[in-house]
Amino acid sequence: MNTIDPSGLLLQMRALAARAHGIQELTPAAGVNFQGLLKTAVSEVNSQQQAARVLSERFERGDTKVDLSEVMIAAQKANVSFQAITQVRNKLVAAYQEVMNMPI
Repeated sequence: MNTIDPSGLLLQMRALAARAHGIQELTPAAGVNFQGLLKTAVSEVNSQQQAARVLSERFERGDTKVDLSEVMIAAQKANVSFQAITQVRNKLVAAYQEVMNMPI
């Protein structure tokens, strides 16, 4: 399972912002595919939400193999993942706005 490392992502964003203040033109970092990383993170959040929904539906139908604690844990994992990706999005929007407000 792929996990999102918010602190590592935040460090990369800060490093790019610091480089942007000193350099007029940004070049892509070697070996870092930010678009792929973001797409994978969103996909992972989506799959966690779907898994939580499926477990919840199975529990509601009376499946004896699904425990309530398992359903609640899956729901909380999906919720935390969604909150994390929302915070990443907010940081990206703030960084974009900061870059757009920089004088030329």
